[in-house]
Amino acid sequence: MSFADHIVSRRALAVDASGIRKVFDLAAAMKDPINLSIGQPDFDVPDACKSTAINAIVAGHNRYTQTQGIAPLRDRLRRDLGAEFGRDVGDVLITSGVSGGLFLAILATIDPGDEAVFLDPYFVMYKHLLTMAGGKPVLVDSYPDFRFHADRVEKAITSRCKLLILASPSNPTGIVMTQHEVLDAVRIAAKHHLLLVSDEIYQSFLYDAPGGSLSPAKWYEHTLVLRGFSKSHAMTGWRLGYAAGPEPVIAQMTKLQQYTFVCAPAPLQEAALTALDVPMDQAVAAYRRKRDLVCASLSAKFEFAQPQGAFYLFPQAPRGLSGTDFVTQAIQRNVLIIPGNVFSERDTHFRISYATTDEKLREGCRILCDLA
Repeated sequence: MSFADHIVSRRALAVDASGIRKVFDLAAAMKDPINLSIGQPDFDVPDACKSTAINAIVAGHNRYTQTQGIAPLRDRLRRDLGAEFGRDVGDVLITSGVSGGLFLAILATIDPGDEAVFLDPYFVMYKHLLTMAGGKPVLVDSYPDFRFHADRVEKAITSRCKLLILASPSNPTGIVMTQHEVLDAVRIAAKHHLLLVSDEIYQSFLYDAPGGSLSPAKWYEHTLVLRGFSKSHAMTGWRLGYAAGPEPVIAQMTKLQQYTFVCAPAPLQEAALTALDVPMDQAVAAYRRKRDLVCASLSAKFEFAQPQGAFYLFPQAPRGLSGTDFVTQAIQRNVLIIPGNVFSERDTHFRISYATTDEKLREGCRILCDLA
């Protein structure tokens, strides 16, 4: 037995290295690729937020905060969410990004053998975080339209199920749930006594929903809402998110944060307060235009469901090719995209991020169409 075989845990071995990370590593080795892979805004953190963060550092806000986060930020979020949902949202925990919130939520709720249901395609972390916790991911096929089909979801619920995980807008598809679909999810969760985990990191990027986001928290008190500042304010490297929901769940997440992340970055929590008052309408409008540009450019050669939010497109690979095969061809032409099997049990699609310049979008789409 080798040293690695002796030392490395089965838990670690059960989790595949992220396919997204592999593409990022490849991008770092390429000379000026047309990078349509990264889920990161191409605009910068607003200046007002930068100034608040700098001033907070200079003023000495560099120590640990309370594990649950600074009181002014938590109080503000609780008020804002209460006004949005029309009820007290429970408690609020400031997390190290939404990914940190997902990690804590799964650790706080899932015992070995417990199940969590979510749609396929899915955000990559759902499946692997559940595996790390000893839980069982139960995937519900949503092809070809990537909608929430209540009948399919309900068939997947068993007595071991604890969580129904929703993502709207979705990564990787950009699909936004309708009110009818959200209410179906609420009905299923209530009937089966499930915690609804609502991943809403992209809720600011809505293009065809004039009424704003439709969170299940408006109708179902047993909803854990996960939001953050990484996408809306380009703070991906700042690691700032928050969880809001039932106090017993938040209490356990807070306890687990104490022994893992400790707290979110202190000066950046101060900046998050500023971010809540910085309008990002121009950025959203710019990404709506980018969405339209990509869809118009690719519609003649590719089949895809029209994205209504986030900044992703999930087209089907050209006939006769797997998603991986097509991505390989695209990379050979200096275009970085991600194969769909990173997000799915199928290898039939690929993900494009349109969070880049219009120039690179046009050139990347031209090359993809040439390959189709």
